[in-house]
Amino acid sequence: MILLNLDIFTHLTNRVGTLIILALILSKVKIFRKLVLKRKITLFEKIILSFVFGGIGIIGTYSGIVINGALANSRVIGVLVGGLLGGPFVGIFSGIIAGIHRWGIDIGGFTSLACAISTIIEGTIAGLLSKRFSSSKSKWAFALYIGVIAEMIQMIIILIVARPFTDALLLVKVIALPMIITNSIGSSLFIGVTDSIFKEQDRNAAYQAQIALRIANKTLEYFKQGFNYETVEHAAKIIYEMTDVKAVAITNTKRILTHIGIGDDHHKPGDEIKTKITKDVISTGEHRVAYTKEDIDCDDNYCKLKSAIIVPLKEGNKVVGTLKLYKTTNDSITQVDLELALGLGSLFSTQIELSKVEYQKQLLAKSELKALQAQINPHFLFNAINTIVSFVRIDPNKARKLLLHLSDYFRKNLCFDTDEVHISKEIEHVNSYLEIERARFGNKLNVEICIPEGIDCYLPPLILQPIVENSIKHGIMNKIEGGIIKIIATEEDDKTKIVIDDNGIGIEEGKLKTILSKNKDDDSIGIINVNERLINKYGNDYGLKISSEIGKGTTVTMNIPKRNGEEEEDV
Repeated sequence: MILLNLDIFTHLTNRVGTLIILALILSKVKIFRKLVLKRKITLFEKIILSFVFGGIGIIGTYSGIVINGALANSRVIGVLVGGLLGGPFVGIFSGIIAGIHRWGIDIGGFTSLACAISTIIEGTIAGLLSKRFSSSKSKWAFALYIGVIAEMIQMIIILIVARPFTDALLLVKVIALPMIITNSIGSSLFIGVTDSIFKEQDRNAAYQAQIALRIANKTLEYFKQGFNYETVEHAAKIIYEMTDVKAVAITNTKRILTHIGIGDDHHKPGDEIKTKITKDVISTGEHRVAYTKEDIDCDDNYCKLKSAIIVPLKEGNKVVGTLKLYKTTNDSITQVDLELALGLGSLFSTQIELSKVEYQKQLLAKSELKALQAQINPHFLFNAINTIVSFVRIDPNKARKLLLHLSDYFRKNLCFDTDEVHISKEIEHVNSYLEIERARFGNKLNVEICIPEGIDCYLPPLILQPIVENSIKHGIMNKIEGGIIKIIATEEDDKTKIVIDDNGIGIEEGKLKTILSKNKDDDSIGIINVNERLINKYGNDYGLKISSEIGKGTTVTMNIPKRNGEEEEDV
């Protein structure tokens, strides 16, 4: 009996190897990859997948081994994988296809009915577990586990349905262990092969995210000059050169601003927007995908553009235009293309908002703010953009909120038109910065703000944020467990005392003595700038006071004199 089991095991292993080779071949077929990767597939596509996986089940039947008037086979692999990947419809339908075939080639056979029933049930179970499978971290292990259960169910059904029972029992004793082992491992390996398709897509998505950031970096200098014909033409050329799309167009809400690539002979800058799909994007603020030339609805019968993704460009909540990426084959917009377009749309929207800052040139002329603005770390912008891109797919609402905070942060950095602002305005600016940093660092960063309600304090703009940033970069983030920053304001007779305290790693005594020196190469240039501005405005007695202890943290204190009544102004 044992020798026979080993012989069956060897033969089944060879058959399973054939199916794995088939899985490798299918993983390279474009249509199969496309169907597997699509999040939402049509009924017709589900039917196609059902026949594919049902066919794999039939191959498993024909490659089976005749044992005691029955077949030891690998039929379950096709329907199990089909159900896990395609969902209930594909699992049930592929099970019916493979099951009816098994019954039909041996009508009235010893196990034909039992095998048909078990095949349908196995496909159904796999389909019902597809959602749990898709969210599992180890898909191959999930398939292995379900494969074992499915084959055990098949053995039970054979014992219940097949007659005579003594023959059924003898058959199960012979085939149970080899089929459970080989078919569960085979299902796991098949899933491992198809899972490589998803991993490849993730790698492509990561690459596209990098491309989006590079594009955003290159287009920033143009969008800073405004959202107009000239600036968007440069942006569209950059996208066209750095991606594999066949055409790029950018519009405002009324007209085409630029069109680069195929179709530029009749999609011309200045033309009114005519296509319904673009108008829908503008009116709804939601992206659209055109899968065919008919979806694009171009009025030129010879237009070669056959699919497109159209995303809105926004200034705040207001749609100000669209970004359109085109391809020249039907149904060729992939999930990666969609993620790229959405990422670029969000980044461009941020850049458009930044371009609308009304007083940027006037503020840059002010020497105090100009010195501080020059120190805005470009790494913060790119880190923020990278963080936002990571949320675009998994939490769009979070990404939108972070974009608004980023916009608010830079707006306040560039748009102060007064020598002093109320402390509440400064705290708003700090909060915009902190929201982005919290998204990056999560629970490692905790901030407590204790500002009395109705406090009467006016201070120079952009004073608090550089100190908070310094506490995060050089104090809290250098601790594995993170830490807490406290911002505390207390009113005294003729001044307001503001304390920024952290429990970070602290500052060495030698560095603490020179931290406020005018060494512009020092990492603390932001805090040096704040100190100089306070001294220049209020006098030498009003510079920053810094105390620190290694391993316990750092405290930065400033005193802001109260304004005279006649100096009150609307800010």
